[in-house]
Amino acid sequence: MRMTSIAISLLLASAVIGPVAVAQDSDADRAQPKAFVRDSVITTKIKSKLAAEHLSSLARIHVDTDENGIVWLSGSARDQLAIDRALAIARDTEGVKDVKSTVTIRMDD
Repeated sequence: MRMTSIAISLLLASAVIGPVAVAQDSDADRAQPKAFVRDSVITTKIKSKLAAEHLSSLARIHVDTDENGIVWLSGSARDQLAIDRALAIARDTEGVKDVKSTVTIRMDD
């Protein structure tokens, strides 16, 4: 009978303490959930606008937004006109503070 009460006590203690430890670990990964959502929204808006342009070379441009609202464009485009259009789209998107680009011209695709 004594073993049963010890086992029950340990089970209850782990049920109370266990979720607290897990919750603390998972929150550490999401230090700024509002910033993450805002950055994802900006990235999604820019990607949608690029897709709406229906220029094939714009599909090879990758978009990322950091926690400060700075948009990073990377990848390649067929000409400078496509790069300039992607930059203009990114700059004209609400919430964007600055745009950085490493997009290169690559005509082989």
